[in-house]
Amino acid sequence: MKILIIQQKMIGDVLTSSILFESLRHKFPEAQLDYLINTHTYPVVENNPFIDNFIFITPEIEKSKLKFFAFLKTIRKAEYDAVIDVYGKISSALICLFVKSKIKSAYRKKHTAFIYSHTTKRLKHPENNSSLAFENRFKLLEPLQINFNTITPKIYLTATEIKDAKLYLIKHNIDLTNPLYMISVLGSSENKTYPKNYMAQLLDTIVEQKPDSRILFNYIPKQREDAKAIFDACNQITQQHILFDIFGKSLREFLAITKHCTALIGNEGGANNMAKALGIKTFTIFSPYLNKKNWFGDVESDNQHVAIHISDFIPYSENDIALAKKNIEAYYLKLKPEYIKPKLISFLNK
Repeated sequence: MKILIIQQKMIGDVLTSSILFESLRHKFPEAQLDYLINTHTYPVVENNPFIDNFIFITPEIEKSKLKFFAFLKTIRKAEYDAVIDVYGKISSALICLFVKSKIKSAYRKKHTAFIYSHTTKRLKHPENNSSLAFENRFKLLEPLQINFNTITPKIYLTATEIKDAKLYLIKHNIDLTNPLYMISVLGSSENKTYPKNYMAQLLDTIVEQKPDSRILFNYIPKQREDAKAIFDACNQITQQHILFDIFGKSLREFLAITKHCTALIGNEGGANNMAKALGIKTFTIFSPYLNKKNWFGDVESDNQHVAIHISDFIPYSENDIALAKKNIEAYYLKLKPEYIKPKLISFLNK
């Protein structure tokens, strides 16, 4: 049996969808399980023992209709028995259209429903007290007689990667017997970034509570100026605890460094999902226009992972979510550090 899962684009989505492979392997131990992803997302699923082959959508394929058509013909020749389209966009629908497969499963959309043998409606509320992101993905496996499972994403680092990261941190005089916090100081966009002066106040709180701690910033080179603005907004004592220029030069290096951290704290995004997949505790601040139940379900499990949303502190409706997307700054400013600090202090001291 040959099964293909399609999950293009975002790193966090590719990591999340990888949970399906473990269930598929248990159900079909002899099956060939392939994963179609974008090239840049490979680091988060590299070495995953449940995936047999990776099929890459490269930038060249995305930019050229001729190369994309040649890619479609290659997929068609593979003759998969089942295709699970998690991505659910036009490009993945075209891939499914070309694939000769008895089972083609996807989320229900009127304009593409004719392509698939099975379609499912997305859940609006969790049925198993898990995140909607997980539960909806498992709905796509129902045509293969696989139901929801409490599997969570995992990242598989090598012993060498973990050792090299440890040596790198020690080389920069970081005592790993003391708390080390990775901070997602910036979100993937302004709409997902907690105000800089508010974030600085939270960092001051971390150092006040944990005076022997060190702090690392998670940012990419083009975000350096914005990250530096948060550093500058911190008090001088906090600045002395921040190692601003210590970060991984690649995604795998970032993952290996994060593996040695006590916790990851900051804006919701791919880094938080990666930290969880590494077994690292997380404290996540969600944008006001997002629904944290998509990732956290109804409750936060055993205090390992804490999710913060404006609705935790003030009355909030579906209408507010729509308004927040149009005026994100005003809603973020309502989520004052004073609301968050008690939960953060509790998290730090557990």
